Amino acid sequence: MQQRLQKLIAAAGIASRRHAEELITSGKVTINGAVVTELGTKADPAKDHIKVNGKLINPLLSGQQKVYVLLNKPRGYLSSVSDPEGRPLVTELLPPSLGRIYPVGRLDFNTEGLLLLTNDGDFTNFVTAARNRVEKVYEAKVKGVPPEAAIERLRRGVVLDDGTRTAPAKIKLLNETSTNSWFEISLHQGRNQQIRRMFDLIGYSVLKLRRVRIGFLVDEKLKLGYYRLLSSSEVNRLMKPKKDTRKARTSQKS
Repeated sequence: MQQRLQKLIAAAGIASRRHAEELITSGKVTINGAVVTELGTKADPAKDHIKVNGKLINPLLSGQQKVYVLLNKPRGYLSSVSDPEGRPLVTELLPPSLGRIYPVGRLDFNTEGLLLLTNDGDFTNFVTAARNRVEKVYEAKVKGVPPEAAIERLRRGVVLDDGTRTAPAKIKLLNETSTNSWFEISLHQGRNQQIRRMFDLIGYSVLKLRRVRIGFLVDEKLKLGYYRLLSSSEVNRLMKPKKDTRKARTSQKS
């Protein structure tokens, strides 16, 4: 059966689908010896010889076992499989026996908490797509105590320093002292360093940030730097799209 090239490359565990698109457009992918650079191109691994950087990926597509990992990422690790600066990678916390797997989205270098990794490109795309409403919940330690009016701005959505606007977010005060405060932030999107940039915008810096939940996944027993495999029931439950209750309320009113 013919499938899009980027989907096949991701399924083979070569790269995430986004990185696979970059490999295609840069001319590093061939089908039956011909270089392909168009993203819409399809191929049938049962009939076509598909190569990435000169290596045949067809054997990787036949009978590959899909792996789903939940890692409690420590600070000081990059959510990537490579880094030209030589910084520590999250994949270095996992045994080689798991094969080549990739982070599902990212956690910033100085952010800790739950991170998914897999070799299943469809799973990655589903969990990271904002439209599927897989909620990510964070706890942030903030320097100072922002006024409620400033937090309400963040709840409604703000324009970041690069001109992009954040989607509405749930933000709840967990604790406060005279010098610091802890907030719980729930997001369906994940722009680069979004929570830190949001609080910087209202004049309060984030001192510590950790992700404590992905969808329904919460694992307080998972120590920093440790991982576990997801069960098939957990994978299936994560990939069930959530209804957009905001749209439902709108249609009821109309």
